[in-house]
Amino acid sequence: MAALPDDPTPALLSRLNQNINALGSAIEEIGLWIDQRGSAETSHRINEHLETLSDNSDAIAELLVDLIARWTPENETDPED
Repeated sequence: MAALPDDPTPALLSRLNQNINALGSAIEEIGLWIDQRGSAETSHRINEHLETLSDNSDAIAELLVDLIARWTPENETDPED
């Protein structure tokens, strides 16, 4: 098992984003199933919430990339040590 980095924040945020995307996909599948069974109103409400996830997804991914690019470990050691 790999050791945790000194600051696991970037990896944690990335995993949380993956979970949000996976939940969105699962909810979309459930919404389609509900729509096929005749509950258009519920399906519509689900799709409205999915739009929010979708609208924010690209911004979250871009911000994560920026955050990770700026991130430096707290206890960064000098390679000459």
